[in-house]
Amino acid sequence: MFGDLMGMMGKIKETQAKVEATKKRLDTVLIDEKSSDGLLEVTLTANRKIKSIIVQDDLLQDKEMLEDYLVTVLNKAIEKATNVNEAELAAVAKEGMPDIPGMDLFK
Repeated sequence: MFGDLMGMMGKIKETQAKVEATKKRLDTVLIDEKSSDGLLEVTLTANRKIKSIIVQDDLLQDKEMLEDYLVTVLNKAIEKATNVNEAELAAVAKEGMPDIPGMDLFK
């Protein structure tokens, strides 16, 4: 019984290390999003850190429009990044979870 418990604890620690490594790797996964007319482009990591924002000169003439574009494009990029982040971390967590009867957390 204690051998099984020690084995599970080791597997949990291994999974924690894999999750941390995945989080670090997600800092290098870039998500690009741009407005439909190409006037605004944003790039962020899968950990939702903004890396760059490119604004075309035409958009700089209208403050209100720029603000609307920023909200729309950033929200789309954040949603994409969140989906990638959650999928990657869930896959690592599911792979490393010990098989405990009655604990179907990831089904």
